[in-house]
Amino acid sequence: MILPNESLKGRHIVFVCGEDEYDSEKTMPLIAEEAATKHGAKVTVLTATFGAGDPTDIAGLEALQDADLAVFYIRFRQLPEEQFRYIREYLEAGKPVVGLRTSTHAFQYPVGHPLEKWNDGFGIDVLGAPWIRHFGHSSSTSVSVAWGAAEHPALKGIPTHFESRSWLYQVLPNPPEGTVPLLNGATVNPEDNGWSYTSETPRVHPVAWTRIHAGGGRVFTTTMGHPEDFELEAFRRLLLNAVHWAVGAEHLIEGGEEL
Repeated sequence: MILPNESLKGRHIVFVCGEDEYDSEKTMPLIAEEAATKHGAKVTVLTATFGAGDPTDIAGLEALQDADLAVFYIRFRQLPEEQFRYIREYLEAGKPVVGLRTSTHAFQYPVGHPLEKWNDGFGIDVLGAPWIRHFGHSSSTSVSVAWGAAEHPALKGIPTHFESRSWLYQVLPNPPEGTVPLLNGATVNPEDNGWSYTSETPRVHPVAWTRIHAGGGRVFTTTMGHPEDFELEAFRRLLLNAVHWAVGAEHLIEGGEEL
C-alpha cells in the first residue's frame, strides 16, 4: 500500500521562481516543503539570483535535466541562452509543467532577440494563454468549479466555491481547443479602468485548466497566486493535487481528505 507521505516518492520537482509582484520566492517554498515532507518528493527551489526584480539570472536551472516536474512562477524574465536552454530542452523532452499566474507572461526579451518568440510563446504554446490584462489590483475573484469538471482528480477535496484575493486575469478567448477548464473566476468589484465596465467585457474567465503543451507534456495552469491565496487550504490543496496529476500520480490523490 502507498502511504500518503509516499505518494510523490521518487519524483524530483523543480520550483522555478522569478517575479517581482507576488513574493513567489516566499510562497512557493511552502508548497515545495509540503510536497517533500507530506508526500516524499525530492524538491529543488530556484529563485532569481540577484533578487526578484532582476530578470537576468536564475541559477541552477540545470536541475531541470533530471526533473520529473517543473513548477513555474516567473514574470518578464530575460534569461541568457545558457540558462534558458534548460527550460527549452525540458519542454522538448515532453515533460509536465505547472504554471502559476504571471507565468503566462514569463519572458520579456527585447525586439530582435533570438528568444523573443518566447515572450508570448511560453504563455500560448505551453500554458495555454498569454498575458492580456486584468480587472484591477483592488478587485478580487469569486472562484467556482467549471461545468463538468467536478470529477477531475485535480479538484478532489476542493470546494465548489471559494474566494481568491487574486484580481482576475482576462483569459478569453484563450485557452485553446482541447483544454479542460477546471475552475472559473468571476471578478468582484472590478476597477473602473475604462475597460472593465464595458458591456462587451466578459466578467467570468477560466482561472485553472489542464492541457497538453506543444512538446507533449501535461500542463496545469492557474492564473491565481496572490500571496493571500496561499493562506487558503483550498488553494494549497489545488496545487498539490495538480502536482500529483501532472506527474501521473492522480490515482494517489486522497479524495476529500487533506493532503
